[in-house]
Amino acid sequence: MTNTNQTTEDLSLQRIQEMGLLDSFEPEERFDKLTREAVTKLNVPISTLTILDSKNEHYKSCQGLNEVEGPRAISFCAHALLSKDLFVISDCLKDSRFAENPMVIGSPFIRFYAGMAIYDNKTKLPIAVFCIKDRKPRELTALEIADFLDIASRIEEEINK
Repeated sequence: MTNTNQTTEDLSLQRIQEMGLLDSFEPEERFDKLTREAVTKLNVPISTLTILDSKNEHYKSCQGLNEVEGPRAISFCAHALLSKDLFVISDCLKDSRFAENPMVIGSPFIRFYAGMAIYDNKTKLPIAVFCIKDRKPRELTALEIADFLDIASRIEEEINK
């Protein structure tokens, strides 16, 4: 029985642990092929599958960055995790939530972000975020949105296997 005092985030973190998503950050081709596809198909330099815990974001799959994790406090994906829809920032410098973000004003100089929460089939809770990032502002076309959502759906299928 679930404790009613547990927050959605606590339950998500519990499920992430149960699924073993934070146990290993060795490359997994099943995720890497999808983040590589996103970089190519959506013409962006960066794509990640991100797992968030209470303090950090961890890149389960990452294209275009050398880091394997970062602080949650400045994470774009923390915002996308809470969004029910595709979370898009067309120009990070023009968005008051991100204009002073160290990843915007410093390396990797993110100017565009799109992220989608990935859900656990069992609990229906958000457990990860698939995202793309660019170093220049942009708008997604209808075709790019469809491609992004298709890749996100396939990532969700893989993560729930």
